[in-house]
Amino acid sequence: MSERPISPSAVYSARPTVQIDQQSYAKVSELLIGMEVTEQEGGLSTLQLRLSNVASDSDGSASFAFEDGAILTLGKPITVYAGPVSSPMEIFQGMITGLEADFREEGPPELTVLAEDAGQQARMTRRTKTYDEMAIADLAREIAGRLGLQPVVTGMTDNIGTWVQLNESDLAFLRRVIERYDGDVQVVGGELHVSPRQDVRRGSVELHMYGQLRRVRVLADLVHQTNKVTVAGWDAAQGARLTAESTGSHRGPGEGATGAEMLEQASINRTQHIGHLTVRTQDEAQAVADSGFDQRARRFVCLDGTAEGNPEIRVGTHVTVAGIGPRYSNTYYVTRASHRYDLEIGYRTQFEAECAYWGGRS
Repeated sequence: MSERPISPSAVYSARPTVQIDQQSYAKVSELLIGMEVTEQEGGLSTLQLRLSNVASDSDGSASFAFEDGAILTLGKPITVYAGPVSSPMEIFQGMITGLEADFREEGPPELTVLAEDAGQQARMTRRTKTYDEMAIADLAREIAGRLGLQPVVTGMTDNIGTWVQLNESDLAFLRRVIERYDGDVQVVGGELHVSPRQDVRRGSVELHMYGQLRRVRVLADLVHQTNKVTVAGWDAAQGARLTAESTGSHRGPGEGATGAEMLEQASINRTQHIGHLTVRTQDEAQAVADSGFDQRARRFVCLDGTAEGNPEIRVGTHVTVAGIGPRYSNTYYVTRASHRYDLEIGYRTQFEAECAYWGGRS
């Protein structure tokens, strides 16, 4: 395979497009200095938008560009698009939560717009609530309804019993439950997406070193790898002890040797016991064991890279990296993405990704 061109044009023009309350403003576009959109596993994307806060008036004088509040004010919806200016992709949708004025000695005043996606509502209100005999899918739909979001849920229909949200925000509670069952949650526009980790795939991108991939650092590390994960608990209804073990269920994309296999080659037998989580049924015990093993296994090889600005690199994207040697060239799952733009370097995408396999490609 080869890299897919980001833009159909010979010259990649990638200045971000910004809409305030669904409207574009020439003043915002012309005074844009920098942008950073960051998303991560577990949801809640953030935006920082830097603007020059001085503009020429019709009489030849200059004044503050945005201090009249006509365009930028707290609470307004904001959307950012990135990629080729001829066909940009939405990478952020949220609400302006902060406006920071910076008056510097060495340059004109600047205004930084701070925003978070709709997950911001889920992190601001704490509640105590009991959810009786529910599936994660039903739990996600209830929380989405409170936030005014459309739930998009894949699987997770098994009853997980009764859960208590004790003085937690909706976001913290949902993250806690979903992580236990190896899932992920993201806000995409006006939708709340909840899926098992193995079902998350927000597209595929191939990157070649010294092509669209500008810089990369990769670490294969056995420190936290294990051959087996065990879990124990108590079934109060049956009056019986519960035990479960896992050697992997869903390791994610890639190919090659796993961390467990490398431990075996080094004659290391390491078992990790999860003793801090309570399990009440055999199915729950097995799910916790599988989740615990897979989350460790996927962090065997971790990658930190910087690529040509590409709006297709998002959390959940499968990125195939080539040209960094047979042991590290592989397909990785993106766990964090930061889309950055400034007037000096232009548009680039910094991302973190992980893979459960080492030495898979030539």
